[in-house]
Amino acid sequence: MEDLAYVHVRTQDRIAVLAIDHPPVNALDEATFADLEAVLRGAQADPMVKVIVITGSGRSFVAGADIGYLAEMATLKDAEELARSGQRLMLRIERSPKPVIAAINGRYCLGGGNELAMACHMRIAEEQAEFAQPEIRLGLIPGWGGTRRLVHFVGLGKAVELILTGDRIPAREALRLGLVNRVVGEGKALEEAMCLAAQLAALSSEGLRLALDCIYSELDMGTREAMACEAQHFAEMACTYDKCEGLSAFLQKRSPQFEDR
Repeated sequence: MEDLAYVHVRTQDRIAVLAIDHPPVNALDEATFADLEAVLRGAQADPMVKVIVITGSGRSFVAGADIGYLAEMATLKDAEELARSGQRLMLRIERSPKPVIAAINGRYCLGGGNELAMACHMRIAEEQAEFAQPEIRLGLIPGWGGTRRLVHFVGLGKAVELILTGDRIPAREALRLGLVNRVVGEGKALEEAMCLAAQLAALSSEGLRLALDCIYSELDMGTREAMACEAQHFAEMACTYDKCEGLSAFLQKRSPQFEDR
């Protein structure tokens, strides 16, 4: 994987770090979307990558969609295509077979930035970060999955309040509501995300993939169908080398050496 114009890539210890670089605040537009999707596809296809971390370059995660880009929408078709494009990218992140962690650096995680963070499987935020879906104040509404995912994370009542008011909440409140998993000191989000990614990278890639598929497939299923999916994936995992290694290591009181098979 190589750096693109708006996303820088580095890989170490089976972790791919995708850093959005669209100064001054990493706002999202069509070109940034395209670069992020390209490097995401590359990381998902790379057998040497087990975990993906998405962060922002500079002093901001993502401040939202590029306002100039939004202002260029001239027709109903243009607006719907923009929404669909963003939704496809967020769904590709959410349904990634490899864990995706958002390292929310800096102050701004707003609008499309918050939708991007919510599409990731886990979120690490710095204590100065602010979260919001402020689209209503621009005469718009969230269009990249925010109305669905925010309800999932914070509950219907709070999601309605945040979407209809556009109010910002600080990182500690986001943690209390369940919107983020951890809050760390200023400048520490990527470091903490890399520690978490290393922990996941030491586990079975097949186990990670099947667990994620169970968790996120359930969002589109009824209870019975979801339980059947879980049982099927449990059986698949039970027939792997990594399952035998994991149980043997536990019984022998040693650390498991998973081989992703």
